[in-house]
Amino acid sequence: MAKRDYYEVLGVGKNASDDEIKKAYRKLALKYHPDKNPGDKAAEEKFKEINEAHDVLSDKQKRARYDQFGHAGVDGASANGFNGFNGFNNFRTGNGQSFEFNFGGGAGGFDDILSSLFGFGGGPRRPRRGADQKTSVLISFEEAVFGCTKTVATERGELKVKIPAGIENGMAIRLAGRGGDPVEKGGEKGDLYVEIHVRAHKHLSREGRIILSEEKINMVDAALGCEIDVETVDGVVRMKIPAGTQSGTPFKLSGHGVPMRADGDRGPHIVTIIVETPKNLSRKQKELLEEFRGAKKRGFWN
Repeated sequence: MAKRDYYEVLGVGKNASDDEIKKAYRKLALKYHPDKNPGDKAAEEKFKEINEAHDVLSDKQKRARYDQFGHAGVDGASANGFNGFNGFNNFRTGNGQSFEFNFGGGAGGFDDILSSLFGFGGGPRRPRRGADQKTSVLISFEEAVFGCTKTVATERGELKVKIPAGIENGMAIRLAGRGGDPVEKGGEKGDLYVEIHVRAHKHLSREGRIILSEEKINMVDAALGCEIDVETVDGVVRMKIPAGTQSGTPFKLSGHGVPMRADGDRGPHIVTIIVETPKNLSRKQKELLEEFRGAKKRGFWN
């Protein structure tokens, strides 16, 4: 189902001020808040939609990207920052490695918890399984984007872990049966959780499947247009800057963002242009700018 226009969700125009957006959000959030509509699933979904719209339109940069590119410019930047991985928990590879992107589950396992709370499974008690264990691994920004294989130290020696493309900082991979030994004979081994730490990149950042960066150009290049080299996770890409570009304008490099496992497609890399104003001008430069300003005042320039 296609997402609704965020301005339509909040009931404001595309030229709405920050205050107008804030007031519209507060009014709707109060109306559809789950506390005022207990058990109303439609109101709950509406509340989520309102918060998602406000998250984008209240942020100057996100709003600029949304105005230019629509939902594609902010895909993954709101509440569900890791869209595409839902429904992919506990993905099992051929070598028995299992991916799970949370820290849920205690030493007794989810089934044991249900059994103790609700009396499920009236058969004999299962032998107690081993304790879950936790370790961590540091990977680069690029490794998080494309995936990699890392070796982590465990109590059982060196262990190779396959890290999937698109994983985010703070997520964890669950390795079934790689944790502690069973507490009782016949019990299962615990699981090992590998927490992922992603090293920050010097020039790039990330919002879900979107990669973000800024590029600085001088005001002459902004006025006349130019071409610049942009650093991406795929290497340097040549990008054309049209004449008259204003500072803060975002440009989209399609297919240079983060791949998503659900469909294999990659998000965009959005480059925001920052126009630098010179601080130390020569006499000749000042004269040229004064001449330009005079021409503008006389109506020779728009």
